[in-house]
Amino acid sequence: MKTIGDLLKVKGRRVWSIRPSASVFEALQQMAEKGIGALAVVEDGLLEGIFTERDYARKIVLLGRSSSTTAVGEVMTAKIAVVDPKRTVEEAMALMTDKHVRHLPVMDGGKLVGMVSIGDLVKAIISEQQFVIAQLENYIYGHQSKP
Repeated sequence: MKTIGDLLKVKGRRVWSIRPSASVFEALQQMAEKGIGALAVVEDGLLEGIFTERDYARKIVLLGRSSSTTAVGEVMTAKIAVVDPKRTVEEAMALMTDKHVRHLPVMDGGKLVGMVSIGDLVKAIISEQQFVIAQLENYIYGHQSKP
């Protein structure tokens, strides 16, 4: 089974982040530029929360707030689920399902070392399943007696 650390070796460890004092509009601009759905909210090297498209929809749009005048820290999700790089992809998927989240910061010894999305995990699981299927097909078809 692949671990989150294995996944990060392929995906990369780059984490896009923003300060809690930045405006929601700045966060949205960065997310659009990078083609991502979440930003780690970091202050002085410490993970303080996560800001996601869901936070924007539920805490800005639906409440009639302004993205230009609202700070990320006011609407970020502060109680966040995190995952250790030693955990398996399947364990991370179970955590995401249980917590109803689409992004997990990866923490190693209290340090933010990556971020994984539900898409990253699904891709890794499908890749692993395709590998197993190919191995089984090779075994089955490689061991059939020829007429």
